[in-house]
Amino acid sequence: MSETERRWAQQALARMRAARAAEEPVPLRRYPVPEGWGVALYFRDESRRPAGSIKHRLVQRLFEDAVARGDVRQDTTVVEAGAGNAAVATAYFAQLIGVPSIAVVPGKTSAAKRARIARYGGVCHPFDPPAAIYDEAARLAVELGGHYLDHLHGAAHAEDWRGPDSVGASLLAQVVAAHGGPPAWAVVGVGTGMTSATLGRHLRYHGYPTRLAVVDPENSAYWPSWVTGYAGYGTGMPSRIEGIGRPRVEPAFLPSVIDLVMPVPDAASVAAMRHLATATGWSAGPSTGANLWGALRLVHRMREGGEKGSIATVIGDGSPDERRLDPGPYAETIDRFLAGGTWTEPTP
Repeated sequence: MSETERRWAQQALARMRAARAAEEPVPLRRYPVPEGWGVALYFRDESRRPAGSIKHRLVQRLFEDAVARGDVRQDTTVVEAGAGNAAVATAYFAQLIGVPSIAVVPGKTSAAKRARIARYGGVCHPFDPPAAIYDEAARLAVELGGHYLDHLHGAAHAEDWRGPDSVGASLLAQVVAAHGGPPAWAVVGVGTGMTSATLGRHLRYHGYPTRLAVVDPENSAYWPSWVTGYAGYGTGMPSRIEGIGRPRVEPAFLPSVIDLVMPVPDAASVAAMRHLATATGWSAGPSTGANLWGALRLVHRMREGGEKGSIATVIGDGSPDERRLDPGPYAETIDRFLAGGTWTEPTP
């Protein structure tokens, strides 16, 4: 690395450190569980990150590593695959340090999703079939002499699960401060698998009694993989819930640290997302709806068992997604539960 390249790397890393230092604290929000139930439900609002989602911190760590290693230099094009939150965060950090970025997106990606990437200077590269965008991103990075960020593989090593700075550790610390002790349950979705893997190991390492639950949407490989113990499980179909669910088990997923995986119907995720907006005014995406659905099921479980305490989860992003699903029956489940404590799910 030349002196010019070294100086640029130092400046790029300094910009990222300064951006992190300037961030507003991520708030912890309390959802209004009925009084007298003895269970509190908390959300850490990761949508308040500058890039708007829980992927912000993951992508920042991948950028820091790539710059420090010399994989990203001042003339390097950074390439990522996908049209979701990771692609938006990639464009954000590329713009921050002054390098170009390309998101390889499925050909049918909506104009709204493309606009979120373009907002930070990212260029969309449409490609089909959708399952091949990862190979295309790797090929394009080689062709351009660029760097394929590949957050799905990088997530396995991006976070320090022992320390206090990961999303999971920060969530736990906030709930301990707010509630006076660790939560009975932590609930997260799985996209890359990083959040559940770091949180689960952090819980065990520090001796927390908190149990870890994962919510998984339709068409995702994680729930059947966890049930069967087969890491090679694949569905061949993409998730309809942005940010969580994968047609294959990603490298960061660590099933051994998870206590419970709950499959969540996609319509239930949308129903819970809309309920959250109505009940609290919080704007969130359907992955957060899946978290709420899973958390409310655990509230019911705790009440049935006479258990008191708290449940911790996250608002993963702030982008509502109006999928063409029928959330009505699942909305009735939520309303009935909060009104009278009875949990009955629609028959599929």
